[in-house]
Amino acid sequence: MLSIQRNVALDTLNTMGFSATAEYFTRITEVAQLPLLCEYCKEHELELLLLGGGSNLVLGDSVFGMVAQIDLKGWETTRLDDDRSQLRIAAGENWHAAVDRMLEEGLFGLENLALIPGTVGAAPVQNIGAYGVELKDRLLEVEVYDRTQACFSSLSCSDCHFSYRDSVFKSIEAERYIITAVTFVLQHQFKPVLAYSGLHELTDKADLTARDVFDQVCSIRSSKLPDPKVLGNAGSFFKNPIVSAEQLQQLKQHFPDLVAYPDQGQFKLAAGWMIDRCGWKGKREGQMGVYERQALVLYNAGGGTRAQLEVLMTKIQRSVQQRFGVWLEPEPRFYPAVHTACHLT
Repeated sequence: MLSIQRNVALDTLNTMGFSATAEYFTRITEVAQLPLLCEYCKEHELELLLLGGGSNLVLGDSVFGMVAQIDLKGWETTRLDDDRSQLRIAAGENWHAAVDRMLEEGLFGLENLALIPGTVGAAPVQNIGAYGVELKDRLLEVEVYDRTQACFSSLSCSDCHFSYRDSVFKSIEAERYIITAVTFVLQHQFKPVLAYSGLHELTDKADLTARDVFDQVCSIRSSKLPDPKVLGNAGSFFKNPIVSAEQLQQLKQHFPDLVAYPDQGQFKLAAGWMIDRCGWKGKREGQMGVYERQALVLYNAGGGTRAQLEVLMTKIQRSVQQRFGVWLEPEPRFYPAVHTACHLT
């Protein structure tokens, strides 16, 4: 049974803190509601926006159509052998709380992804990653409701077409699937991943545990990223651009201290470093600004609007392109989508 509301405020359901109103709104607590939801949207010709924690989303003032918050709960562990267990988590569970619980149950492999905001169901959409670990490295399958075929199904890791901050759910068939649960294969033996800056200092720590890594990641992220409950933000706002070795060499000739990381035969440039070098870090325009501790974060100081964010975003993109010759792509989803370039004033 669906409970549908009209004209619901989404201000507290998006971490940017933008004022937004949903034309129709419902909360999904059982998978059996999904066919009913899709049939309702089809019958009434409504576009459907799926909402998790609202942490990677930039909303417009009015959200026409149906907004469905996925609030599915559940946790199931199956031991595979002495070394591994399979863990199935429902899409509506909080991601950070899930990673914390994994450690409590002696399941290791995702501790580097602590304190990433959002839900478990939202994690595969972005192929979330941090400190040398990506979601796809530990994922077995994603359970979905297929809106095209009107049936429940599951997708393997390869079916998801994961790439850097992208997946089949985000760009290839963005409207087709509704994620209901995610299954991981995790280790019982802790194997630390400490290659990234900030975790190096743990290398020589005696009796290093997964909880040590978890706590260090939380400490680093807290020192760089503002709490969205205090300062509205969508986390890292820009993707790190990927360039060829030849492009990197050319850039290094002009910018010897350019920060870059190897990435499957190419190189990932540090977008935050480039934004900082363009003078944007700590800068504020009206109610929108660039966080003083991390140039990748654009924030809403209160009362800001999507239009103001788009203007600031475009100024930063053009500034970086003019200086470094690369274009920064935003990481959050804009809904409704941005169809035309922003006009600067």
